Amino acid sequence: MTYSVKEIFLTLQGEGAQAGRPAVFCRFSGCNLWTGREQDRAMAQCQFCDTDFVGTDGTLGGKYKTADELADLIQATWGVNPRHRFVVFTGGEPLLQLDTSLINALHEREFEIAVETNGTVLPPPGIDWLCTSPKAGTDWILRQGQELKLVFPQPGIDPADFEELPFDEFWLQPMDGPDQAANTQAAIEYCLSHPRWRLSIQTHKLIGIR
Repeated sequence: MTYSVKEIFLTLQGEGAQAGRPAVFCRFSGCNLWTGREQDRAMAQCQFCDTDFVGTDGTLGGKYKTADELADLIQATWGVNPRHRFVVFTGGEPLLQLDTSLINALHEREFEIAVETNGTVLPPPGIDWLCTSPKAGTDWILRQGQELKLVFPQPGIDPADFEELPFDEFWLQPMDGPDQAANTQAAIEYCLSHPRWRLSIQTHKLIGIR
């Protein structure tokens, strides 16, 4: 399998349960809910995405022909410290490309593997941390994992419908954009009255890192 990668970089996880943790982010190209092109946004199943996942032109982006080639690059991006290795696969939709060969190659290199997914694709076995972010109107089939992170508010999605699902963590993340302040206040109020949920803030944007 050839892996199409938009970018790879070392950063701190910015949101959710792993916020503040050093991580290599590997962003795959492509998504099944939107082409990523602005002219198609109005027709997309997810119209609020704020991420560029088109092409392979980002930092260390490219086409990688083998799992070992990509795993070696992720290891080199992490650096020489052999401890607490952590990689986050994101996109787009990373489960369109992440496979058992790459999971095994990274486990051999002692990485803990996290995935940020829209939940419309079932994952291969071996992922250590599954963060699912459902989108309204999609065929959401991944209904268990370590973390449910719901962008809020979304017309057509009620957080109460998710509370009994077998996830370890439940997070509300205010939708970015021109209404972010109002969305943040709405998320705060919801969490205060529904303590099953915690507030997730995109701290990487606040402190100016990727």
